[in-house]
Amino acid sequence: MLCGKPVCPILLRYRAFARTLSGIDRIDLAGSSPPGVFIGRFGYPKVAVGPLMTTMHGDTLLYDTPEDWVGRPVDEVVGFRTALVRGTHRVRVTDAEAPIRLVEDLQTLALADASVEVETRFRRPPRGTLTLSDASPPFGPTAPIERVRLDVRRVDARLDRLARDTDATARTAVDELYGRGVQVSRIQRAFSAGTLGRRGRRRFVPTRWSITAVDDLLGLQLKERVRFLPELSEILLWRLTALDNRWFIAFLPGTFRYESIEAWYPNTLWNPGTQEIVMIGDHEGPKGRTTYAGMGGCYYAARLAVEEAMVRSQRQGGALVFREVHPGEILPLGVWNVREHVRAALQRPPERVATLEELLVRMDETFTIPRPRWLARSSLLHAERTQRRLEQFAS
Repeated sequence: MLCGKPVCPILLRYRAFARTLSGIDRIDLAGSSPPGVFIGRFGYPKVAVGPLMTTMHGDTLLYDTPEDWVGRPVDEVVGFRTALVRGTHRVRVTDAEAPIRLVEDLQTLALADASVEVETRFRRPPRGTLTLSDASPPFGPTAPIERVRLDVRRVDARLDRLARDTDATARTAVDELYGRGVQVSRIQRAFSAGTLGRRGRRRFVPTRWSITAVDDLLGLQLKERVRFLPELSEILLWRLTALDNRWFIAFLPGTFRYESIEAWYPNTLWNPGTQEIVMIGDHEGPKGRTTYAGMGGCYYAARLAVEEAMVRSQRQGGALVFREVHPGEILPLGVWNVREHVRAALQRPPERVATLEELLVRMDETFTIPRPRWLARSSLLHAERTQRRLEQFAS
């Protein structure tokens, strides 16, 4: 407890590993895959690919479905991740179209519609590494695989149809799958496993990259719908507290623009070594961005949730997504944490706010960081407070 956090992240990871390692001290394992696949990024363009499996049999879909993790405590989410044993095999990313058994099995697993029974032989018993870096999310034990046998009884027909369509681009496939109601996490899995895109252009995509790539592709597609919607005529506000994160999400009248800012208290994930609050953020106007957001995948995950809400309400406007991260966030959990919690907040009825000044008062009620620091960091709020609109002149 020397770190000052309410729960020790070292002990939390250790206990999660201990539960998993106790049942995998051998090279032959049988169990169930959620289904799940993992594509590493180290050594790119030659990367480690393989299935994710548990030693349990039956329905393990929850273990790799972040859409269903909102409201669950951090130790349960860590338990989901560390319970998944990773088999690894080194391939080139271009081998996504290679006619070898391992690639075919892995891609079939990525298209599965339900949990899959798996039998795996490893080169050595899987081992876990108790990583103490705050930049590394919790993972389960891993080992190189010699062979794997899958019992895929049913694939998702929507994913399978696009996997067979070798004339559709990856962008087209992602858009169509989302339009047909496929969960974002499933689209990301199929994208990562190299099952989408034109013949000759399919690639294995590291899991971390595929998550942000799909969030961005879907966000760009939704923005084309949002920009033709009528404009909001009032200020709407949503607030949420979860996993010691405080969320303040506001929609403002006018055309689409978007800003995401995160404030990290000392002794938190991205601010472990200082005694000062660190704030990071990015924004875009109606024309979007031409560069990658410096704050990374969280920017695109929150933007997707915002655009989904605007499409549902059939109104466009400016969007603020402010997040205050307190020391109770003891471990990095992944980009899903942002996407799914912003989604959850925006599913609630909004608070209606009469003026911008009243919005700022409610910000004071929500956050412990003083208002001037948020105003100094926010480009969108600066414009709202200083830029007059044409209708103001007309009235």
